[in-house]
Amino acid sequence: MIKNERQYKITKSQITKFEAALDELSARSGAKSRLRKLEEDALRSQLDELRNEVEQFEELRSGGPKPIRIESFDELPRAFVAARIAAGLSQKELAERLDLKEQQIQRYEATDYCAARLTRLKQVAKALGVNIAGEMTYSK
Repeated sequence: MIKNERQYKITKSQITKFEAALDELSARSGAKSRLRKLEEDALRSQLDELRNEVEQFEELRSGGPKPIRIESFDELPRAFVAARIAAGLSQKELAERLDLKEQQIQRYEATDYCAARLTRLKQVAKALGVNIAGEMTYSK
């Protein structure tokens, strides 16, 4: 998942490089060997993943409140990142809302908020204007 503008720019650059590599591979003359076919498939697969990440980031960045569905507590960190991007906030702006340094938000997001206490998660949700609604199930 692309989490900030820097990663977005890097990913866009990687897409250009993968496209060039595929063009170069296609330009090589001769019959396609099995190895060449595997190489091409790997490049296309990676290119598709990068394009998908860019598309998701751009969709989030286009704004507007949209529900972000999560199926488990483990998906909450990713939902926070998505909510921040959808709200048009940079990591620095979220940090300012929480009276933290930008690097702390970068660490939280890089580690999926694993070091954050529940009180911090509640503060992040409030700073993002996130309403959490849903059901909780349990099993015996």
